[in-house]
Amino acid sequence: MNMKGTVYKIHSDFYYVMPDGENGTQNLIECKLREILKKQKIKIATGDFVEVEDSNAITKVLPRKNHCAKPNVANLDLMLVVSAIMEPELNFVQLNRYLIFLKYHNIPALLCFSKDDLADETSLNEIKERINKIYKPLGYDIIFTSSISCDGLLELKEYIKGKTIALMGQSGVGKSSLLNAMNPEFNLRTKSVSERLKRGTHTTRHCEIMEFPDFKIMDTPGFSKLTFDFILPKDLGGLFDEIRTLGTECRYSDCLHTEESNSECNVIKNLDNIDISRYESYLEFLIEAKKYKEKVTYEGVKIESTTKTHSNKEFAKISSKKRGYSRKRTKQNTKEALIETILEEEDV
Repeated sequence: MNMKGTVYKIHSDFYYVMPDGENGTQNLIECKLREILKKQKIKIATGDFVEVEDSNAITKVLPRKNHCAKPNVANLDLMLVVSAIMEPELNFVQLNRYLIFLKYHNIPALLCFSKDDLADETSLNEIKERINKIYKPLGYDIIFTSSISCDGLLELKEYIKGKTIALMGQSGVGKSSLLNAMNPEFNLRTKSVSERLKRGTHTTRHCEIMEFPDFKIMDTPGFSKLTFDFILPKDLGGLFDEIRTLGTECRYSDCLHTEESNSECNVIKNLDNIDISRYESYLEFLIEAKKYKEKVTYEGVKIESTTKTHSNKEFAKISSKKRGYSRKRTKQNTKEALIETILEEEDV
């Protein structure tokens, strides 16, 4: 009889599954992926809901609520986007990169600004005012925290109670320190920000679900090379709420909202109503999206399905390359057999 559970972590070719209704690392089951799923090139993410047979082989990946490839996690209730007030310096373009990425994947985001103890009161108030001015009108909830003074931790715990969340942010912004402050027993590895590079170094090596008394967190590696190499330019503006709203009044439906677009661009006419960091982010991401469009146009990105369905059952599908080779070989063998038969009849 198949058991249902959640993938808590992935290491090499092993998947550690927590059975439904259980908790605690001692109850994790080490599983392998069934061969037919490998042939179908099924990719499993931390957080996936799966079915496991008696032999500890994963036989099925259940439908996802959502999925984020970077980091590779699934079925999130919330993504906690962590940014440092300083050390490293707050980077609004990078923050917008995360938010637009999450918007694309329909994953709700909570903005968490850490290390507020490092800024003096005047600077902190100025930073908070700008953050609130930009992101509150866009509908984002915002929490300011400190793993040193524990500011905002009770508010944060209450907000994420009962949820499965992940932490997203540059290395060195304090993700692991934040988890340690909420529950010191985890004692996650942390490293200080590099003095030379003014940015953090990686401390988390893989995605893993970690259990707290009232919620679950998917601890993930830091990353900084997220690019929009998966979206077309015409679709990018729709991920910026303020640009999408103003863009409905543009004269042309394919307007890219740049100075070069046309003189009837409503976004350009109302740039004073958009925070400069948001529009600069849009222009930077647009360059990446244009490169993707060029790749699609000249190289193509068609991906053949790896499965087929017959009588309501799913089977692995032979690739077109292998299938084509098989058909060629079949025709060749048939032809050779026919020639051999004719020659034998002539000899007779």
